[in-house]
Amino acid sequence: MNYNTLIFDLDSTLLDSLDDLTDSVNYTLNKLNYPLRTKEEIRSFAGNGIEKLLELSVPEKTSYDKFAKCLFIFKEYYSKNLMNKTKPYDGIMELLRYLSENKYKIAVVSNKFQEGVTKLNNHYFSEYIQVAIGRSSDIRKKPYADIVLKAIDELDSSKDKCLYIGNCEIDFETAKNAKLPFVGVVWGFRNKKFLEDMGADYIVNTPHDLISILSC
Repeated sequence: MNYNTLIFDLDSTLLDSLDDLTDSVNYTLNKLNYPLRTKEEIRSFAGNGIEKLLELSVPEKTSYDKFAKCLFIFKEYYSKNLMNKTKPYDGIMELLRYLSENKYKIAVVSNKFQEGVTKLNNHYFSEYIQVAIGRSSDIRKKPYADIVLKAIDELDSSKDKCLYIGNCEIDFETAKNAKLPFVGVVWGFRNKKFLEDMGADYIVNTPHDLISILSC
């Protein structure tokens, strides 16, 4: 297919952020004297945005006011602690270096707030990724295709040259809505069987495996 453009999800695809998400959720829950969550629980809750993560983490029948307070506490804490333990998955930096050296166009799209996306991308990936789009008030979040189409436009590319790479159901839905092939990665929040059942166009076990898809 001669793909030359890759649109990556951020959390669970490029960055292993599970520990920082777990710590931030439990900091928030502790502030309101709610029961804490395990890392594996957070793994199963994560992937569909902060609101959904917290909705699943708080006790059932939490009031709207209490939930709003949780959201505020989480955002304030996480924005200051999102790089404590977060790191690129093994092989990601080598993959990005290969893509950059071979002139592929690369973007990150995320439902994480724009400030956080910018901060993380600048810290880890600025040498390789120039387009990093997060959540803002002027664009609809994933699974709407808007954020992906904006990235493609900023990269001066076209949909027929693009792959979307992610890990969760919201990534699959986003790729489908954007009419892009979806590459599911097995090292993030969801496993291979989940990706197979979901209907991923491609599944890769390691970052290096993505290169074989590009050479098809």
